[in-house]
Amino acid sequence: MTPPKKGITNVVIAIAMEAEAAPFVEFLSLKEDNEFFPKVTPFKAFRGLYEECDVTVVTNGKDEVHGNGVDNVGTVPAAVATFLALQTITSTTSSPPDLLINAGTCGGFRRKGAEIGDVFLTTAVANHDRRIPIPGFTDYGIGHIKSVDVPELANSINAKTGVCTTGNSLDAHDVDEHHMKENDASVKDMEAAAIAWSCELHSVPHFGVKVVTDIVDGEKPTQEEFMENLGSAAKSLQEALPKVIEHVCGRHHHEL
Repeated sequence: MTPPKKGITNVVIAIAMEAEAAPFVEFLSLKEDNEFFPKVTPFKAFRGLYEECDVTVVTNGKDEVHGNGVDNVGTVPAAVATFLALQTITSTTSSPPDLLINAGTCGGFRRKGAEIGDVFLTTAVANHDRRIPIPGFTDYGIGHIKSVDVPELANSINAKTGVCTTGNSLDAHDVDEHHMKENDASVKDMEAAAIAWSCELHSVPHFGVKVVTDIVDGEKPTQEEFMENLGSAAKSLQEALPKVIEHVCGRHHHEL
């Protein structure tokens, strides 16, 4: 009789902003690993054991190229940090991580039932600002990628579910609005589709945990509402993530 394959025991959590990651890193007592990423990168990794799972939290670090010192948000640093993290773990453990969770804040769409503070689990990701109207490139530009199905987790933590649409701007113009609707988006961020792309290259299952800081189709300017709610959203994320880890660790993917 063939013994059953082990459940999930190695999890990577990709979080763009340090303010979003800090409460969770502290709660899990994770320690910074200064040898994890190449020295030339600004990325940071925090590692430890929780619920019998090896947990690695990866952040994009601060901007050094332009000297602004702000968080490296957006698709480029997210894709590179994720790719290198998965590559490092695969090379040191002889197998890729069992799961990657992209955690962070997002904008939500009122038309899809989103409210400030809601926790969303992604069902898929796509891009709304990679518009390439050339035959064969259109679908590539959209880059629709399905997330791991997590119906039991959604029920367990009382989370909403939906598509996360990704773009490199915090605000959204009319043409963005059109493509976000085409993507059937419930939430909007600046990294999810890029992170999913890197996961697909490594064949690592993935999904997102997103907390709503602002209403994209609301009345308030996005930047004002985002800054106003970032602190409370980070706290909400810190409350949700341990529950997510507790749920996934030891389970098989089809049990999520």
